[in-house]
Amino acid sequence: MPNSPDSNSFDIQSDDSKAEHSKSMAQQSVGIIKPETVQFNQALKLVCGKTLEQYELVYETYGQLNDTRSNAILICHALSGDHHAAGFHSAEDTKPGWWDSCIGPGKPIDTNHFFVVSLNNLGGCGGSTGPNTVNPETGELYGPDFPIITVKDWVESQARLADVLKIAIWAAVVGGSLGGMQALAWSLNYPDRVKHAVVIASTPKLTAQNIAFNEISRKAITSDPDFNDGHYYRNNTIPSKGLMLARMIGHITYLSDESMGEKFGRDLKTSAFNFGYDVEFEVESYLNYQGERFSKTFDANTYLLMTRVLDYFDPAADFDGYLQKALEVGKCSYFVVSFSSDWRFSPERSEQLVESMVKAGKAVSYAEIDSPYGHDAFLIPTERYMAIFSAYMKRIAKEVN
Repeated sequence: MPNSPDSNSFDIQSDDSKAEHSKSMAQQSVGIIKPETVQFNQALKLVCGKTLEQYELVYETYGQLNDTRSNAILICHALSGDHHAAGFHSAEDTKPGWWDSCIGPGKPIDTNHFFVVSLNNLGGCGGSTGPNTVNPETGELYGPDFPIITVKDWVESQARLADVLKIAIWAAVVGGSLGGMQALAWSLNYPDRVKHAVVIASTPKLTAQNIAFNEISRKAITSDPDFNDGHYYRNNTIPSKGLMLARMIGHITYLSDESMGEKFGRDLKTSAFNFGYDVEFEVESYLNYQGERFSKTFDANTYLLMTRVLDYFDPAADFDGYLQKALEVGKCSYFVVSFSSDWRFSPERSEQLVESMVKAGKAVSYAEIDSPYGHDAFLIPTERYMAIFSAYMKRIAKEVN
């Protein structure tokens, strides 16, 4: 699996910065973590009208649940994320979980105070039931026959996981990007089971431009001759070229012009133009590397499904487009964070969400972080971001301890 839910974010930092950060994180790690799997035999009726008669969820936990079971935090992952949010899977691991910068002893989501749960959502390709797992009705992989999932379906399955873990109320549900949508949905679908919803670099619904980017990415995959209408495993093929292109498209949108310019500029791989169409600029090389690596580790059908989940999310849709009305059911406190250079989920979208929360009479804290890293900024532990995030989580820790 990729090291982060949206991209390998730390690749846009300097080598010295990465080395220093890795050393620091190793000293504050949750250690070696073993994923767990739980099977659900209670049928899950999906928003699309189909039903999963049984399914499995893979998850990890960090920290200890207190005696009153009041210190649990749910981490919701973004598009290409999974359950492995912190720590290592073995002593030989060189890369920690995708949000290790924020989860662990002394970090914003401090495992000295919190019991943290992170799962791979339904439809993912990290072990939970999804397109690359076996359909018990046919004995073959689900492939394209896996049903379309929505954020509401995810929240329902996560609530069932909470029941298994005997967690009646989350101290907080936390997520960035698509994960932030889930945190928001938790506050509306299960208002009595969430104390705080932390919505980072997210939006209450996609803009038309965002939907357009997702469609181009899907078209890149489905146009690959090896896609075989989604039955590529059956045909011993992988639509690697299409998935590579989809990742390159997405990756560009997760970064900012400033961060790409700072890292690559117009640097050439060689000292002069080759006057051809092979890779010549460093930024081209970087995108090709990211795309190729991703195409070897991620499932194409899952990528299609996850982008559609993004497209469909709109809690105001059932209220004639009035987000304020949709938010009235929420009972928790909200913490919303945006980043100045995030043009995929811009600060304006977060401000619209916060304004609707205020009008709905909700307790909400908001911060816009000045950062050059674009949408990926929510994965990068910049000083002000960590300070503000930590301050809010310490407030929650005081409530539960």
